[in-house]
Amino acid sequence: MGLIKAAAKAIGSTLEDQWKEAIRCEDMANDILMIKKTTPTGVISNKSTLIVAPGQCAIIYDNGKVIDATAEEGVYTFDESSTPSFFAGQFGAVFKEMWQRFTYNGATAKEQAVFFFNIKEIMDNKFGTPAPIPFQDWSHPIPNQMTGSITPLRVEVKCFGKYTFKIANPAIFMSEIAGTANIYKKTDLVEQMRSEVIGTFQNVLNELGNSEHKIPVLELPSQTDEIKQIMDQQVFDAPIRKRGLALVGFIVESVTLDEASEKKIDNYELSSNSYMQQGTLVGAYAQATKDAANNANGAANGFMGIGMMNMTSGGIVGGAAQGPWQQNHTQTASQTQQEPQEAEKWTCSNCKAIVSGKFCSECGTKKNEKTVCKKCGTQLAPNTKFCPECGEKC
Repeated sequence: MGLIKAAAKAIGSTLEDQWKEAIRCEDMANDILMIKKTTPTGVISNKSTLIVAPGQCAIIYDNGKVIDATAEEGVYTFDESSTPSFFAGQFGAVFKEMWQRFTYNGATAKEQAVFFFNIKEIMDNKFGTPAPIPFQDWSHPIPNQMTGSITPLRVEVKCFGKYTFKIANPAIFMSEIAGTANIYKKTDLVEQMRSEVIGTFQNVLNELGNSEHKIPVLELPSQTDEIKQIMDQQVFDAPIRKRGLALVGFIVESVTLDEASEKKIDNYELSSNSYMQQGTLVGAYAQATKDAANNANGAANGFMGIGMMNMTSGGIVGGAAQGPWQQNHTQTASQTQQEPQEAEKWTCSNCKAIVSGKFCSECGTKKNEKTVCKKCGTQLAPNTKFCPECGEKC
């Protein structure tokens, strides 16, 4: 038994009257994946016709076995005397394998039917992550002062988008999912599909966030081609392929951060801006110090300006201010505070002049280290409170 392709001009001609049954499937909408068609008796008569529309695949089913199939649009005649024709289009190898596995053994048919598969791209399938997914965001690197390396900021994201898929292997799809149901719709599959798509997408996110790709978290929606390429290379959609399906398109429409991740990035930006501001001030401070040191005429004014800069910066310069400027300033201040004390005066024992120093500036007499009366110059005993000669208080 097999299919023989009829001439295109036979449609609408007198030959159409010779066909016992005409089995066709109207245009299959986006929500129908497979539909079963048969005759009122459940038996397909010899010389019946089969019409396959664009975007469809037809499989001839006979008593639990696949006897022929085609994915090439056109009009076919069912001929019991012919061998399987397998005008298969894009599924040639698939249909031949089906024939080898399910060869018809000539038993009397109890049920014959044609299963039409929608092999067009199934559009408008939405997905969204029910819980935040961890992602390594390299656009906010964290430096490690100990090792000199950087690590990405760990954030959690929710992603929403759409995907498209198609039936890639009708035989597997029929044996693994649809079976011999009268009709199989997208709604019967979409929930399971969505879960597997999200699992696949999570694996892709792990790849996009590794040290090789380093995709910034907010640029994920623009990575459509990269996502699909990684998905195909790593075969992350293997559970979907095992059902005879294939993901065709994958689009991330929006990415949102959870509240904790938003706070992380806000704090990162604040810290980064503060760090950059501090670095700018420290650089300016160092240059000002250098300029002031090289300015022999205006060094004092230069250092005064530096002190004012440190005050207006609110202490951001911090430890950088603890340099030569502060040491020089401290030394200058201490030297200014250390004014020379007035030298002790004494009365010369020879000429009675009141002088200071170790020798009398009038007559050159050496200072007598013994205590003498300031008024009359009489030598006094230690701890004497009044001069015994003139009564002057000592």
